[in-house]
Amino acid sequence: MSFFRLLQEHGAQEAAGHAADTASHAAEAAAHGAEAAGHAAKESLSTLSDIPEFIEHHLADTRELEFAGGHLDLSRWAMDPIHIGPLSIDLSPTRQLLVMLAAGLLVILLFTWVARRLRAAGPERAPSGLANAMEAMVLFFRDDVVRPNIGHGADRYTPFILTVFFFILFMNLAGLTPLGVTPTGNLSVTAGLALIAFVVIEVSGMLALGPAGYARTIFYLPPGLPTLMKPIMLVIMAPVEFLGKLTKPFALAIRLFANMMAGHILILALVGIILVSKSFAVGIGAAAATSVLMILELFVAFLQAYIFAMLTSVFIGLIRHAH
Repeated sequence: MSFFRLLQEHGAQEAAGHAADTASHAAEAAAHGAEAAGHAAKESLSTLSDIPEFIEHHLADTRELEFAGGHLDLSRWAMDPIHIGPLSIDLSPTRQLLVMLAAGLLVILLFTWVARRLRAAGPERAPSGLANAMEAMVLFFRDDVVRPNIGHGADRYTPFILTVFFFILFMNLAGLTPLGVTPTGNLSVTAGLALIAFVVIEVSGMLALGPAGYARTIFYLPPGLPTLMKPIMLVIMAPVEFLGKLTKPFALAIRLFANMMAGHILILALVGIILVSKSFAVGIGAAAATSVLMILELFVAFLQAYIFAMLTSVFIGLIRHAH
């Protein structure tokens, strides 16, 4: 009898465990439902006071992807942060990360396809269509951006400058699609791009100038300086020169971030006015202004990608030919 009683007690414990698991899953589903309801509430605009929250919701980097009325919850693929000392790295997917990966993949596929078309056309035949346009753009960057700014040995930097330009361009253009996600409107993304540019700039300077020459870019003393003035100049100018190295990537990050963020805030504000406006004239005016701004943003998307690539090549040339 005790044996059967133990079996009954074990069965009751298992049933209670399954019931607890079911309740936990139901609670998680309810939480996701509440989160989705909250996002739906953010999408519904009724007054002008709702527009700031509407703008913040569309510009924020969240673990959800919305497109054409659909909703993809990315939190299901969330990963535990990686802790390296005091630093925590979270590699969980977000919508801006997905757009960045798509932009990088598009760059790889585009140039792989163009290279195959050029190889198939051969040296005696010019490619047609998109391959011809891409070849013209590559030659433009090589001849008018990279070589004039970097000088001798510039061709080795052309692939990097082209990759930077097209990667930023595709991320900028993603914000003008119905997807509406612009990673370059995130300061963390532009800071990461600027950090990569900073590393390439400084390493190119070390390779071109050598250790002693690179040290002179920080500890520089003008010729003919009196001996007594040299320690004073080192104390004053060395921190200034070092900060000058940091201001270059800082300017790259802030310029790209500010231009892309400002344009999208203005467009989203006008879209919010269209959605809450009860006046036909105001709605038409806001729609016309939005159309004009979208065209301007298309120009800004190309311009900011070009400026980032051009300034990176300028900074590489400056440090390689520093005296």
